[in-house]
Amino acid sequence: MRRQELKEIIADGESFTVEFKRKFTSSEKIAREMIAFANSGGGILLLGVDDDKTVVGVRSEKEEIDQIRHACEFYIDPPIDPQIDVVNIEYKDVIVVHIDESDHKPHRLVTDDPNEKPIHRKVFIRQGEKSVTASREMVKVLESQNADAEPLRIVIGRHEKNLFEYLNKNERVTVKGFADLVNISERRAARKLVQLVRAGVLSIHTHEQLDYYTLFG
Repeated sequence: MRRQELKEIIADGESFTVEFKRKFTSSEKIAREMIAFANSGGGILLLGVDDDKTVVGVRSEKEEIDQIRHACEFYIDPPIDPQIDVVNIEYKDVIVVHIDESDHKPHRLVTDDPNEKPIHRKVFIRQGEKSVTASREMVKVLESQNADAEPLRIVIGRHEKNLFEYLNKNERVTVKGFADLVNISERRAARKLVQLVRAGVLSIHTHEQLDYYTLFG
């Protein structure tokens, strides 16, 4: 990445695809940010830049890069392999970590807890300028985006038609709202909503840890 390009990214501030970190804090925290980008649309993690856009640089670029590589290999399941650049701005080194959107979603956070089961490992996604925990429904959607996902079979019945009528008038619905609307369990409602997202009929959105659904487009 060129110096001027990095300056422009910093000037624009943090966003859905850009995250600033003053320094490497811990493997788990850095892994969380990279996981969120890999599970979403990809992005750039900048080490050596404060939240207020101040370029502070890193003390040891080699040490920081080694820590990033370690986090990618041992704290992310499945591991990711980002592109890492070092760009000098104002005589200070900034580490630029490019994370592409993954073809192997969902990536999960591996913690230092020896008793942690793989299925219980957290999944993170980007929500605006933040990385947040993905809901069970969002994890199902991420799983369906892999090339080896099972073929989708969907039937539009009475419940789905009632849902479409509701969304034409109210724009959005939650799992609980849909369950109450058609008088089914929340588990069954969630499964139907995920199928409709996979089919490209609905879009799923995360807002303050709560998912809601809208008609696609």
